[in-house]
Amino acid sequence: MTAKEIRQQFLDFFSSKNHQIVSSAPIVIHNDPTLLFTNAGMNQFKNYFLGNSIPKSLRVADTQKCLRVSGKHNDLEEVGIDTYHHTMFEMLGNWSFGDYFKKEAIDWAWELLTEIYKIDVDDIYVSYFGGDDKENLEADLEAKELWMRYLPEHKILPFGKKDNFWEMGETGPCGPCSEIHIDNRPKNERNEDAILLVNNDHPQVIEIWNLVFMQFNRMADSSLVALPNKHVDTGMGLERLVRILQNKTSNYETDLFMPLIADISAMSGIPYGENEKTDIAMRVIADHIRAVSCTIADGKLPSNNKAGYVIRRILRRAIRYGYSVLNIQEPFIYSLVSRLASIFEEVFPEIIQQEDFIKKVVKEEELSFLRTLEKGTKLLEFHIAECKKTASKLDGKTAFELYDTFGFPIDLTMLIAQENDTEVDLEGFEEELAAQKNRSKQASKKVVSDWIETKYKEEKNEFVGYDFNNVETRILKFRQVEEKDDEYYEIVLSKTPFYAAGGGQIGDIGTLSNSDGETIEILDTYKENDLIICKALEIPKNIDDLFTAKYNNESRNSSTRNHSATHLLHAALRQVLGTHVSQKGSYVGTDRLRFDFSNPGKVSEEDLQKVEKIVNDKILMSLPLEEFRNINYDEAISKGAMALFGEKYGDKVRMIVFDSDFSAELCGGTHVTNTSAIGLFKITSESAVAAGVRRIEAITGVEVINYLNELEHIVNESKTLIKGYQNPAEGIKILLEEKALLHKKIEDFERKEAKILASEIIKNAEDFKEFKLLVQEYEVDKASKAKDISNALKDHFNDIITLIGFKNEALNFVSLTVIIPKEVSDNKKIKAGDIVKDLSKLIGGGGGGSPTFATAGGKDLDKLPEVLAKGKEILTNLL
Repeated sequence: MTAKEIRQQFLDFFSSKNHQIVSSAPIVIHNDPTLLFTNAGMNQFKNYFLGNSIPKSLRVADTQKCLRVSGKHNDLEEVGIDTYHHTMFEMLGNWSFGDYFKKEAIDWAWELLTEIYKIDVDDIYVSYFGGDDKENLEADLEAKELWMRYLPEHKILPFGKKDNFWEMGETGPCGPCSEIHIDNRPKNERNEDAILLVNNDHPQVIEIWNLVFMQFNRMADSSLVALPNKHVDTGMGLERLVRILQNKTSNYETDLFMPLIADISAMSGIPYGENEKTDIAMRVIADHIRAVSCTIADGKLPSNNKAGYVIRRILRRAIRYGYSVLNIQEPFIYSLVSRLASIFEEVFPEIIQQEDFIKKVVKEEELSFLRTLEKGTKLLEFHIAECKKTASKLDGKTAFELYDTFGFPIDLTMLIAQENDTEVDLEGFEEELAAQKNRSKQASKKVVSDWIETKYKEEKNEFVGYDFNNVETRILKFRQVEEKDDEYYEIVLSKTPFYAAGGGQIGDIGTLSNSDGETIEILDTYKENDLIICKALEIPKNIDDLFTAKYNNESRNSSTRNHSATHLLHAALRQVLGTHVSQKGSYVGTDRLRFDFSNPGKVSEEDLQKVEKIVNDKILMSLPLEEFRNINYDEAISKGAMALFGEKYGDKVRMIVFDSDFSAELCGGTHVTNTSAIGLFKITSESAVAAGVRRIEAITGVEVINYLNELEHIVNESKTLIKGYQNPAEGIKILLEEKALLHKKIEDFERKEAKILASEIIKNAEDFKEFKLLVQEYEVDKASKAKDISNALKDHFNDIITLIGFKNEALNFVSLTVIIPKEVSDNKKIKAGDIVKDLSKLIGGGGGGSPTFATAGGKDLDKLPEVLAKGKEILTNLL
């Protein structure tokens, strides 16, 4: 069977067991600060396990895009090295939210594997939780007994908490689990009992399915509390299942990977399967392009922070393998996106829909990192040459700086050093890396207490802020948070008018007050696992009071104007630039808006003016808001609504329309009831964000008036300063032309002055054998004069061997110039560039040049006399 057929059989099987088949959540996590990426199939259902939301169906099945490269679940360094770990993988799962439990989960797993997929019963082994004395947890004998209906007892193996107690993280839903393992060794190689190989990292005896029985919630104090309902959470790696059913010994030999590997092999000219080193490189690249493409398609671009940095790191690992192992030193990974899009066309269509965009982003990242690798290689070779002079190791600090500044991987540093017979202080590197990780950990440290629930805990957490700016409410629960130097409380209300940050729009601020006159400031509002959370520096004295929650009107109205303006801007951009434009990110604040969108190049000034005019025209047309709440997703799409890549939409959605022929989007943000409320719209900047992504920043309403008033003030002040010109721009243009002419005259004068000064300096040259030798310290009033004098010496007095040190104590400026006549350089093999490189280190700087002329700058001005003495000694010895 093909991977496509295997995936579909799984979904069809659970559909026959009355499971609702749902689509994969985006691989990039929203509204959960504990995770950057979806790392397990249960992530999108976490709210159901916690009891924060009620599932629409008690039985669900899906295939979920997962990424495991950070935090507790980090498989990155195994990827490509072994045959069964991946960064991005598909997790097939079936779920029960308080419906069926262990018996059905085990029965259906057995039925699917043995009757539908027809896996040989002799190859199947299972594990169960054997208990934990420290946690006072008993062994899961119920699961064991259920398995004994299908397997002999010796194939049902107990394991401890590490292997058979599944936990999502430090806190959250958890429970005992039962894993299904397959012995995939060829029959003639089974000389060792598979029982000894289960959970022992054997490449052919592998876990394929984990049945998790969610029973507990791990609290912040590490205690376990029973969940309100018992749930089933299963996860089966599609890649491993396909490997078993296609009778392969490696996940990478299946039809999920081989088309990609075949392309890599063709591009590199290296066959797959003949050399383990190059095989690993191809596996790494094939795996990583899947992860990178899925994350970019879901709206997260490579960058230098958080999730974007993880994506960049994955891609750079692939580029590095191509560069250093396959010897491909031009961008090529981007070209694999087309093949990947065809593999995932039916299950993850977002990749083929954004194929060109993903390719452009990946190609630009490749170009950038290849330049970095080239720079890093040159710098590393310089450090290695220095180490060879002193027969020392490459110190760990230098190796870490290469890694941290240039993104130069330590294993590549070690490889190049090894090729040059030099060792790397790996221990020192690890110390530097650990110190950096510790600094990062401390900077992002967040300590959260457990939720403290009130007597109203059963009430619903409900947002009513579309219709009301204040509402009577109760506190359902609260907790204390310590983050860096900040201490605050998080409060969950029953009814809340506060909009939680989302869709780019900032969260509301406001107040929470009671009848006794006590008022608590709400500083921010955001979502976590579908809970609307208010941030406050304190909590009310009487938690059980009835409160009035009210958002700040001025703040809400400002962000609302800006949010509606982004919808008009999006539509205008598509009208002017084309329908390839799609949103790639946004920020909607009170003072401005920022809109990122896909576009191949810079937007011209003319097109920006067109876009701005369209938006202002729509504002002046006073278009009424058409809001469709709880409309069916399919109906909204059929009405022309735009859905954003990377967002997870339910069956029911909210649709925002300003003129059905112009702007219709799915959106949960707050909006003006009429476009006239936006007032005015002004684009303030257009810039690049990443390959194929542009950014527009703009303002609305009173901010535009303030902006125009400031411009008017500048124009009037300019008119005052540039008298005689009605148009200040014309006057400024003339002044700039005059300035340029004067600057040229000054430069001509300074060059002539430098020639005169140079002719005075050479009078100090000394006779040395048959040569003229000038070694001198010279004070200049500005750095540019040192350059002019050096050029004059080179152009007009180039028959003298010269070493001159320029300085200015007030500016803390020091530089060196070395001039060697061509005849001397050729006959005596003396190179100005080599001399200046050696001497520049003594003044704490660097430089270089040609064999006849070289310059260098430094920081240590006090060392100049010593440097000149050393330089004179070097020159006299060479001469």
